Amino acid sequence: MTEGTLVAWKKKKGDHLSAGEVLAEIETDKATMEWESPEDGTLTEIYVQEGGKVNVGDRIAFIGGEGEGAPKQEAPAQEKEEKPKPAEQKEKRPQVESEKPAPAEAKDKETAPPQQKKTVEAGTPPAAKAEKPEEARVKASPVARRVAAELGVDLSDVKGKGPDGRVTETDVRAAAKSVAVLADRGGAKAESKPAPAIKAGESARIQLSGMRKIIAQRLVESLGPVPHFYLTIDIDAGPLMEAREELKSAGEGADAAKITVNDFVLKAAVQAAIKVPRVNASFDGDAIVQYADVDLGIAVSIEDGLLTPVIRAAQNKSLREISEIAKDLAHRARNKRMKPEEFQGGAFTVSNLGGMGIDSFSAVINPPQGFILAVGKITKVPVIDDCDQIVVGHRMSLTMSCDHRVIDGALGAEYLKELRHLLENPALLMV
Repeated sequence: MTEGTLVAWKKKKGDHLSAGEVLAEIETDKATMEWESPEDGTLTEIYVQEGGKVNVGDRIAFIGGEGEGAPKQEAPAQEKEEKPKPAEQKEKRPQVESEKPAPAEAKDKETAPPQQKKTVEAGTPPAAKAEKPEEARVKASPVARRVAAELGVDLSDVKGKGPDGRVTETDVRAAAKSVAVLADRGGAKAESKPAPAIKAGESARIQLSGMRKIIAQRLVESLGPVPHFYLTIDIDAGPLMEAREELKSAGEGADAAKITVNDFVLKAAVQAAIKVPRVNASFDGDAIVQYADVDLGIAVSIEDGLLTPVIRAAQNKSLREISEIAKDLAHRARNKRMKPEEFQGGAFTVSNLGGMGIDSFSAVINPPQGFILAVGKITKVPVIDDCDQIVVGHRMSLTMSCDHRVIDGALGAEYLKELRHLLENPALLMV
């Protein structure tokens, strides 16, 4: 992380703070995180307004002790350059004295907050300036406010469908779409500015989001230096389908916490890594690091790209626990509510596009991990059974992308053999 966006202040100037209390929300390229106060004190000064971009290490606020005020910041370089020289000051002194403010006016200036002048000169981010008083009183999530500023939606005109009438990101986007529909029908507000039209034959240049920049950087770091090779198997997914049906008939039904085929795959990937521990490793310069725990990464598609939250020490978790943790991580990843430590590291990753109708694919390794497992959809195909009869069968494709510096072909094949055995005998995963 090199920079972030200050999404929302949870405290206002003058509030008393305790160490560990949530002070603000900071949005990185992958998540929106709560930033806690490092110590007790009073929030004396706020230097960055909501919506402002902040570099790592920049000052955003001042927490003072009892009776302690915020220190004065240095004047901008331009202001320093424009200060008159001593000789000029001497010549202009009579004029300055004649323009000296009245005593009452001078007193007001003395009592003004020391940072007030700087704040005005530095400027407030456009999103904060544009916010109307009515908008400030509207209950809205930080993400909803940011999206409203980007799409030019007036929050006071949006009906919130969240808890206690809170405006959510979905409400804002729905409102933006309704305005677009009205515009198409000629009923948009006069002050609404239509987006610049792209003429036929012209290309549009779309700036990369922070997440897209990171993805681009990581993929170059992976496919360039990491020597990939690929192993693919098709497994008999009939037993998996039968296991799912048995769980449904046992009372799961349409329960949101139901165990899915993907949960079986995650559990099997972990169990196979325990059976073949040499794949649970990564390349590190002049050595191979073999991990004690199986930290399983799960690829989650979100609006801006991809996140890989990690299930720590997955070898100690049951099928049900892996299912629940995976669903929770995916939900928070899509809502950018993850802590950095929850999507960093990992021994290997499972990426499943079967739910999107993909038969098979080859995934790119997330360095420094040793491999990534790509899972396709379950398809019905004609197969020959043990009696040499052609029957309808279920097949699922799995492709293992390996770092050849860590995993050789024979080792990868040994892992996939164990994985096939577990998935074709799902009862072993429920023990």
